Amino acid sequence: MSNLENQLKEWRRDFHRYPEGGFLEMRTASIVASILDDLGFQLEMGRKVMAADYFMGKPNQEETAAHYRWALENGAKKEYIEAFTDGYTGIVATMDTKKDGPVIAFRVDMDALPIHESEADSHFPQKEGFRSAVPNTMHACGHDAHTTIGLGLASLIAENKDSLKGKIKLIFQPAEEGTRGARSMSEAGVVDDVDYLIASHVGTGVPDGHFVASKNGFLATSKLDVTFKGVSSHAGGNPEEGKNALLAAASAALNIYAIPRHSEGATRINVGEMHAGSGRNIIADKAVLKIETRGETTKINEYVKAQAEAVIAGSAQMYGVEYEIRTVGEAISAQGSKELASVLHACAQEASYIKESILEDNSPAGSEDATFFMERVQQNGGQATYCIFGTELAAGHHNEKFDINEGTMMNAVRLLFESIKKLN
Repeated sequence: MSNLENQLKEWRRDFHRYPEGGFLEMRTASIVASILDDLGFQLEMGRKVMAADYFMGKPNQEETAAHYRWALENGAKKEYIEAFTDGYTGIVATMDTKKDGPVIAFRVDMDALPIHESEADSHFPQKEGFRSAVPNTMHACGHDAHTTIGLGLASLIAENKDSLKGKIKLIFQPAEEGTRGARSMSEAGVVDDVDYLIASHVGTGVPDGHFVASKNGFLATSKLDVTFKGVSSHAGGNPEEGKNALLAAASAALNIYAIPRHSEGATRINVGEMHAGSGRNIIADKAVLKIETRGETTKINEYVKAQAEAVIAGSAQMYGVEYEIRTVGEAISAQGSKELASVLHACAQEASYIKESILEDNSPAGSEDATFFMERVQQNGGQATYCIFGTELAAGHHNEKFDINEGTMMNAVRLLFESIKKLN
């Protein structure tokens, strides 16, 4: 195990040093694919595992092409990267034992965040020489560790293939941040044959060495990009000829916060960005809002989203401007399968490296698009859960000083492998 533990650190630090945003994980995916191929997994990649009609918030062609060139210059595996050049960066790796048994799937994510990593001497990645080499991009949520855990699990599966049954699938998902990547993979049918699905995360406030077998409470969410298009004119000379997109956006932003709450559960809404105008004496002909809605259930989020769309339409009409709404990210709510969570809980209780295990945590949380996989598996009669591996954090998630206790990765690999043996 010590050799694997050292390998996990090496992998994680490499991914941390070369972070990539959603649908741009070309270097990461090419390296992951090469390792999985060497371990004997059957690979499906790129467009084969992602439905184009369900892409949300994908970078434009120019940015994607530029990143492809960057990836090649920074260590991407040339023999694998071609599957990912258009930003279809998902991977499904399958180990078929050729023996009757269940189909067990594990989902991990790969993308980083648009955050400039701390350059402080006290920051561990800076001190140890694996701080992000990419300005304004960093692994500030642990997805470098998640990808590594997936590879560590793959290593144990390959090593112990002869003692396992059924099929084991490893799903490496792009673009979890902004809840953009899971739906296209789910709609491509990658979990339609799955009996048991386990998604996982490190940290999220769970103490080091602790484990949550079923994290529930994820809010359904929609991410909306709204553009108002008006008519510019001179604010002093001919103000009546203008159609003010800025005022329409401002009206929408204010009134969105007046949406009534829902009696059946928690709601959230936020206008995170507003961009408008080009000069103090010009009637603004364009304005952009970035909005997110959330709800305790998918139904409640749909209510909030519909109300927000009505406010946007009304504001546009009030100021005589046109508008466009694009959904650039989405996730649904989900409830973990208690029976599957109980298997993980039992594994954790038997593990000397886990201090404490909690079967279920139903407290409200953020949002996660692994819920698309979970719902699809459950609708097909399977079981699914989302588990948390606690870790010591240098700072909170999405913080420039974020870092984890690297020992958490080996604990996660061990526990997930034990769950395979129990489910067999």
